[in-house]
Amino acid sequence: MSETYPDDLRYNKEHDWARLSEDEATLGITWHAQDALGEVVHFEPPQVGSEISTGESYGEIESVKAVSDLISPLSGEILEVNGSVADAPELINAKPYESGWLVRIRMSDPTEIDALLDAKTYEAWVADQ
Repeated sequence: MSETYPDDLRYNKEHDWARLSEDEATLGITWHAQDALGEVVHFEPPQVGSEISTGESYGEIESVKAVSDLISPLSGEILEVNGSVADAPELINAKPYESGWLVRIRMSDPTEIDALLDAKTYEAWVADQ
């Protein structure tokens, strides 16, 4: 799989993405994050109904290289956890923007979107690291 950053997503500098839909967002990790982690072997999700906050950990991903916190790009209530990824975490490596999504939230503060990066800005930021 080659490096990609879809234009319809928003990104934080902790390598998480958000797909926006009205007052909801689907969250996951970027191609860069999954590539840096290597083979993902475990996803420790938050509980449905729990609240997450921008810039704070909402779960963990374990790879053959390391355990990493998932840093939320947006605040809100967890509506759904991707059970497919919990059962088959390798989906994060295979399709980080499609079937490898992690959680769906109801945003508590949609104005937080303004602080996220668009695809071109995120890609340029990654290239400078």
